[in-house]
Amino acid sequence: MNIKKLIPKKLFTKLQPAYHYSLAIFGAILYRFPSEKMIVIGVTGTKGKTSAINFIWSALTAGGFKTGIISTANIRIGEKEFLNKFHMTMPGRFVIQKFMRDMANAGCKYCIVETTSEGIKQYRHIGINYDIAVFTNLSPEHLPSHGGSFENYKNKKGELFAKLSKLKKKKINGEVIEKISIANVDNEHSEFFLNFPADKKITFGINNKADLVARDIKEDSSKVSFNVLDSNFELSISGKFNIYNALPAIAIARLAKIEDKTIAKGLKDLTIIPGRMERINEGQNFTMIVDYAHEKESMTNVLNTAQIIKPEGGKVIVLLGAEGGGRDKTKRPLMGEISAKLADYVVVSNVDPYDDDPKEILEDIATTSEKFGKKRNENLFVIEDRREGIKKTIELAKENDVVIITGKGAEQSMIIGGKKIIWDDRNVVREELKKILNK
Repeated sequence: MNIKKLIPKKLFTKLQPAYHYSLAIFGAILYRFPSEKMIVIGVTGTKGKTSAINFIWSALTAGGFKTGIISTANIRIGEKEFLNKFHMTMPGRFVIQKFMRDMANAGCKYCIVETTSEGIKQYRHIGINYDIAVFTNLSPEHLPSHGGSFENYKNKKGELFAKLSKLKKKKINGEVIEKISIANVDNEHSEFFLNFPADKKITFGINNKADLVARDIKEDSSKVSFNVLDSNFELSISGKFNIYNALPAIAIARLAKIEDKTIAKGLKDLTIIPGRMERINEGQNFTMIVDYAHEKESMTNVLNTAQIIKPEGGKVIVLLGAEGGGRDKTKRPLMGEISAKLADYVVVSNVDPYDDDPKEILEDIATTSEKFGKKRNENLFVIEDRREGIKKTIELAKENDVVIITGKGAEQSMIIGGKKIIWDDRNVVREELKKILNK
């Protein structure tokens, strides 16, 4: 029985924090505090969390450490992987604790948890004894959920770092586990996160002085390579921005005393992160990529990468949209502007409108694209039905073009009119590619 339905709405709103907190504690008790049995890494930030977590997993796994992860896209228990079907980054408190208990029982030494501001707001992190906190970056996102305030959003993420030194130190196999913070110093908000106490602080970046600085960066259509402290690394996933997601993996793997050549193998061997610059190939003569990008900076990164990887004469075609359900409306025109500037063709389509009017969401993006030069039914198309939108991008594509389907990544459902429908962009792309290629 759903407890929330038994309590009047106004009363529940007042009791909600205590309700969430109690659930978190009960979940931890029920599953016997599994985080005490593993080194727990929390990754927070606006972008790149899922990719960073998968790179960390791959580096630690290459070093011989059984590792579990809970991320927006996927959940891993050692080598066993399944997609996150919960339509939320941090699942419910009981679910998180159950996954962590499964990891501990399976012999995982490390557990990596994507820790969001919304998850912290709802106390989903309570009952988890974190040992390492990683900050990827910070930019405005999910502000309506935090009273419309960027400071509230930042402070809520900061609670992961604020709590770190206050948590009890563990002893695992006779070793006392230090509390460590790791931060991207190229982001202007890094000092905020680094100011919280920790036994050790590690910094990384590309443009500023840091403990780990990526240099000699090279990028082509299939890989990214770089150097850190005289060691060479290569990523099999496109996008220079992924270097920021890989640097925490190098830092954590070195803490685990894994040799650089083994770390390098782990990073290179990771060829797919579900719905993160994931290439779909059904034999077509153009590049098809599914990515989670759903705000200005991630869209900029993805579309800049598309410009780099497309062969000479190729075009960039992007499908994008924005969420309803009280999500930040201010990002819609920004995405419309970026897509108009960096893509040759723009298709605006549903993402997750929830109970909002899909047409209003799409028009917020499309009208801005028009202001920056796009013309409807020439190089700008507004197609509410997402499958039809994906089909349109494929029909537009010619040899050497790059098509990017953004907004959902590997999410397993879509919410329209308050109803959840089963959905996976990658599967729909494959289905539509096969239909067109087999004509």
